[in-house]
Amino acid sequence: MLQKFRLYLRKRKPCPTSSKQDFPGLRRSTDHTKIETAPHFYSVLSLSLSLHIEMESLPTTMKSERRWRSKPLQTSKPSLLMAFFSCLAWLYVAGRLWQDAENRKVLTNLLYKNSLQRPKILTVEDKLSVLGCRDLERRIVEAEMELTLAKSQGYLNKQLQQSGSSSGKKLLAVIGVYTGFGSRLKRNVFRGSWMPKGDALRKLEERGVVIRFVIGRSANRGDSLDRNINEENRSTKDFLILEGHEEAQEELPKKAKFFLSTAVQKWDADFFVKVDDNIDLDLEALIGLLERRRGQDGAYIGCMKSGDVISEEGKPWYEPDWWKFGDEKSYFRHAGTALIILSKNLAQYVNINSASLKTYAHDDTSVGSWMMGLQATYIDDNRLCCSSIRQDKVCSLA
Repeated sequence: MLQKFRLYLRKRKPCPTSSKQDFPGLRRSTDHTKIETAPHFYSVLSLSLSLHIEMESLPTTMKSERRWRSKPLQTSKPSLLMAFFSCLAWLYVAGRLWQDAENRKVLTNLLYKNSLQRPKILTVEDKLSVLGCRDLERRIVEAEMELTLAKSQGYLNKQLQQSGSSSGKKLLAVIGVYTGFGSRLKRNVFRGSWMPKGDALRKLEERGVVIRFVIGRSANRGDSLDRNINEENRSTKDFLILEGHEEAQEELPKKAKFFLSTAVQKWDADFFVKVDDNIDLDLEALIGLLERRRGQDGAYIGCMKSGDVISEEGKPWYEPDWWKFGDEKSYFRHAGTALIILSKNLAQYVNINSASLKTYAHDDTSVGSWMMGLQATYIDDNRLCCSSIRQDKVCSLA
């Protein structure tokens, strides 16, 4: 212990103001081998020992403190995740609280505004007006039902333009011959065969029979096709031009609606006849047939037929709506497309309901579908079958 204390005193730097008198209990000898002690030496020694113990414990304390400070901060990943999710939860709760506060504010404003409005009290006049509106609605429904019934019976205001008939008498028939832009040669053949022209055509109209070539307008209105038809009509005066119809092969089923509607509004006739441009007519035989049926309402006359519905696309007579004809895929009974005759009231029905009538891929099946829902009288006349071998047939293939 004394040796450690001696080494400590040697290593310690002397204080500039200290002297031997500062420690009277210690006196060095000249040979530096002995230490002389004073009477209070033991007290000084005990003080030195305590100081030495404190000095020895000081490095240990500082070393442990430095070790604690230099120890890296170790934090586990679950703690970080928990902290992250806690922050998210805090943000979510804060957002919901803010949103709920905004909603409460809006509801409060609405309740305040509603509280300022007094509840409306219905007066006797208001109740009477409500009852009057209900009665008016009932009358409108009844009027619509009566109008529907009138349409089904073929009633129509007579807005007739007696074009082509100088006298105001009722006609027997209006015969419409379907034609196209490229069928001028066929028209010339018809005019020189069964269809009269010029003065003979006017004399036929005096007998009550009007014949017109029926054609629509070009897709490009006013082009050379339309101009050629207009020029031909000025010279022959035997066309019925359907202004609202586009003349195209795919629009052919709709042509029947436009023809019947236009003809009914233009002429007052007992029968309306549709004829294709690939047949020859025995005009006198047709007039005799119509004369015998004159006055018969609801007459649907033609060469009645039926057949399979073609459901395979690309084949002739393909029907896109084939699935509507049932599992048997067979057409209902209808007049053949070559020659179709309708009485006046049936033609008027088509005119009134033309906007809502469904058309199929072919005009003959379209007309037949319109007749199925009516009280029409189907008249199947073999003389109107143009492919028949009968000698007294009315029509034949050209």
